[in-house]
Amino acid sequence: MTEFRTEHLGAGVVKRPTRLADGRELIYFDDPGTTLGPERNVDTRTLDPRGETATMRRDVLTGDWISVAAARQNRAFLPPAELDPLAPQTPTNPSEIPSRYDVAVFENRSPSFGPALAEAHGDAPAAVDPPTGLDDLDAPGLGRTRTSVGRCEVVCFSPEHEGSFGTLSPTRARTVIEAWADRTAALAALPGIQQVFPFENRGEAIGVTLPHPHGQIYAYPYVTPRTQRLLAQLDREGADLFERILAFEQDSDRVLLRGEHWTAFVPFAARWPLEVHLMPHRQVADIAETTDAERDELAPLYLRLLRGVDALYDTPTPYIAAWHQAPVAVGRDTVRLRLELTSPRRAADKLKFLAGSEAAMGAWIGDVPPEAAAAKLRAAIDSIPEVTL
Repeated sequence: MTEFRTEHLGAGVVKRPTRLADGRELIYFDDPGTTLGPERNVDTRTLDPRGETATMRRDVLTGDWISVAAARQNRAFLPPAELDPLAPQTPTNPSEIPSRYDVAVFENRSPSFGPALAEAHGDAPAAVDPPTGLDDLDAPGLGRTRTSVGRCEVVCFSPEHEGSFGTLSPTRARTVIEAWADRTAALAALPGIQQVFPFENRGEAIGVTLPHPHGQIYAYPYVTPRTQRLLAQLDREGADLFERILAFEQDSDRVLLRGEHWTAFVPFAARWPLEVHLMPHRQVADIAETTDAERDELAPLYLRLLRGVDALYDTPTPYIAAWHQAPVAVGRDTVRLRLELTSPRRAADKLKFLAGSEAAMGAWIGDVPPEAAAAKLRAAIDSIPEVTL
């Protein structure tokens, strides 16, 4: 065992960075008052060298970039508990994390983007930071490719084999939020990165391949299509759009939870049968810009929201919890941090599938009126005990 360099973050969280056997970054985030000692095991596995970075191809009909990451076909798929790759290593389980931990973040072994950052490989040129000239990401032309530079990280919320963010203690939730903030700032500073996206996929119906409580962070070499559309809407609607949205929603009967710093609501034009947005009360570009007070309130409020979602039915509800953040270099004063939590579950035993209209044309049809969804969610949240940090 060895003792790694430490860094003290907010809320008493301690950061301990190290490296895995193949050079990938691994960072432990210790809870305040953790029972873990300062020492951690060294990763002594013999691992193959990291694979080549994937290649992006541009869809000339939409302008979207598609990362073709064939190595992801070999990633773990619903392994048994004794072979959980996100659990602490044991003599019979050579997992990704050498030591017992509270929260751990590491580079994905099968990433969609990276490990290359500003470098090219093969015939695909590297992303340009910032993009310039004829090689710009938006330049026209058939058959255009780029190296899928970037970074993909796994955020392990707990050493336990099963669970989700909503099953964490308030203290552990606060540690994860501190990790999100730390990694958002670090990834945004890497060369070639234009947007950072923390998220949690929960449930096999969403496509989750590991039941271990975890999320991910993607650092993209471009501004994502969804955010590009948002930037265009801000130009159309005005720079104060999010301020007006928050006031509009707070004055509606779609509000679910409201604190000093955050409000959770079902949006006016919800697409999904279960859709909740959680937004800070001031202009904040990303999680790294939030204050200690905002993070302290977020931990119990977000837990209560997730536990309310699970109180709707007798079984846990699948969802995507997507933290939308401003791009690294544009929209910092207008794009506001927000969580968008969506689920295809439209009844206890029914899912909404994206069929012809939604999948093929992007023309959505809502199954549940947002006001009705909000009323059910409020009742479920009211059945959950208060959560305090």
